[in-house]
Order: sequence, then C-alpha cells, then structure tokens
Amino acid sequence: MEAHMNQGGIQHLVSAEREAQQVVNDARNAKMARLKQAKEEADRAIGEYRVQLEHEFQRKVEGTSGDSSSNVQRLEKETGARISHLKNESGRVSHDIVNMLLKHVTTVTN
Repeated sequence: MEAHMNQGGIQHLVSAEREAQQVVNDARNAKMARLKQAKEEADRAIGEYRVQLEHEFQRKVEGTSGDSSSNVQRLEKETGARISHLKNESGRVSHDIVNMLLKHVTTVTN
C-alpha cells in the first residue's frame, strides 16, 4: 500500500511539474507577444514623429526660400538707408573736419 501511495505522490508531482511548466511557457509567450506589440507601437510612434518633423521642416524651408527675394529687397532698402545716413553725416561734419585739418597744417610748433 505504501508503494501505491508513493506512486500516487510521484504522479501528483509529475502532474504539478507539467502544470508549472505550462504556466511558465504561457507567461513566456505572453511576454514575447507583449514585447512584439510594444515594438510595433514604438515603430508606429517613431514613424508618426518622423512624418511630423518632416512636415515642420518642409514648412520652414518653404517659409524661408519663398522669402529670399523679399529678403534681398529688404536688405537693399536697409543698405540704401544706411548709405544715405552716412552721406548725410559726412556732409554735416565735413566742414568741421576741413577746418581742423587746415588748423593743424597751418599751425607751426617748435
């Protein structure tokens, strides 16, 4: 009878070991499925982000290259205004500079 009880106990242990192995396998499969799903979600998010950045880049490129002629016109206008300002300033002080130069040239020092 004791042999029969040992046999039943061994069978019970083998059965429990199979169940435990099945639980481990199920958990491993679930983990792998979740990792695969997470990778797919990450790839999708990366793709969406890449598309968004590409759109922003294209919008900035279009915004700056379309304005190149207006930038040239703006710079020409600013340059013309600065040249005009410098001419006015030089005309305003040129008489004083000529007088100062004449004074230094005609003054004799020992």
